[in-house]
Amino acid sequence: MSFLRRRSATPAGPDFDVLAMDPGDWPGNLGAGLLPAADGSCQGVFLRYDLFGGRGPAMIIGNLPEGSPARDVAEGEIPFEVGQLLLALENDEDVTVVGTEDTPVLQGDNLLIVRRLKLSESRISCVQFDRSDGILVTIAAWDRPITDDLYALLKPLPAELFQQG
Repeated sequence: MSFLRRRSATPAGPDFDVLAMDPGDWPGNLGAGLLPAADGSCQGVFLRYDLFGGRGPAMIIGNLPEGSPARDVAEGEIPFEVGQLLLALENDEDVTVVGTEDTPVLQGDNLLIVRRLKLSESRISCVQFDRSDGILVTIAAWDRPITDDLYALLKPLPAELFQQG
């Protein structure tokens, strides 16, 4: 499972592979954010996929390693990525998690146990899964369902995408 390995070199960005959709496969703009710790290490990466035509963000995909403070949410609280999606949409509605469901999904030859989060805002779809290297991947989408086809599009992005230039 090559996409679940840690890199041996230390890039300027995260020290883990970021699993997301290739920006070339998306018909819009891509923005990336790094969550830095005080010691300079990367505590997570989130990618914001915006549609053309000024229709706003459609999806946020986060990759958070073990120990990232963004992973620490209380029961019923929304994941960090859902908060970022609401912030980007300038939506200040109070949204909570009202339920979860575990679903097995195949990604290539790999079996993922995907947690589908049911939110109080029905226009937001959200799923999460853990990678074998301890990275939590969260996908939050606005006004569109997350189907099993999406998992086939996920792949590690090149480290150069996160290099400081």
